[in-house]
Amino acid sequence: MEKESDNIVGGCQMITKDTPLIEVLRLCPKAREIFTAYGMSCVGCMGSATETVANAARMHAVKVEELLKELNKL
Repeated sequence: MEKESDNIVGGCQMITKDTPLIEVLRLCPKAREIFTAYGMSCVGCMGSATETVANAARMHAVKVEELLKELNKL
């Protein structure tokens, strides 16, 4: 059985491509800096409440694997 602590990376819960942006920002406020570095300034828009990491990456022509690698270093 998987424990919640098994999904913790670098002090933040493991972020996947299906994680909503708003949840990423709630779990790891420093993620805003990473999104901004990738040109994803939409993290403050209303879409962040329902948009997933994968959808946002696609909309901004960002490779989701690279973005997830950076986010999960936090």
